[in-house]
Amino acid sequence: MSTSVSGPTTAARRFERVCEILERYAHDASKLIPVLQAVQNEYRYLPEEVLTLVATDLDVPPAHVFGVASFYAHFALTPKGKYVIRLCDGTACHVRNSVPILDALRKRLGLSAERATTPDMLFTVETVACLGACGLAPVMVINEQVHGQVTPEKAIALVDAITAKEMPHDCREPDGPGLHGDR
Repeated sequence: MSTSVSGPTTAARRFERVCEILERYAHDASKLIPVLQAVQNEYRYLPEEVLTLVATDLDVPPAHVFGVASFYAHFALTPKGKYVIRLCDGTACHVRNSVPILDALRKRLGLSAERATTPDMLFTVETVACLGACGLAPVMVINEQVHGQVTPEKAIALVDAITAKEMPHDCREPDGPGLHGDR
């Protein structure tokens, strides 16, 4: 008889890190926010099935866990890319042309208002009301790194640099004339 790849063993393996996180916080319901932060650090978002597992383990209603997860802007209920780009669209940034930066990022990454994350899960682009760095407007944060006085060209250059760093060497286009013959 063959053994199925799916089933309880796979589920246990899939939730192993969540169980370790819950253990680290002693299965204490009063530590719900740090538990959710640790889970999000692991998955880059809070999957629904993990929220249910956390609720069951902490012996709190699932609605409470979901309520906390959906109340705080820090938590994400949908998958995010490895690099989360937050573009400020507060008053100072908006009047200093943050919208063209957003347009340039979306165009370069093939994103829209409805689709904020690239299919390869490398980038997520979000707008925020304020990043608290108005003197540097317009401001963009990539993960935790702040970039001030951003232009559309600077934003694209930052994205291109990350893409080049993340792309395997053998997938990069050769320097000079090559496959495309247009250099």
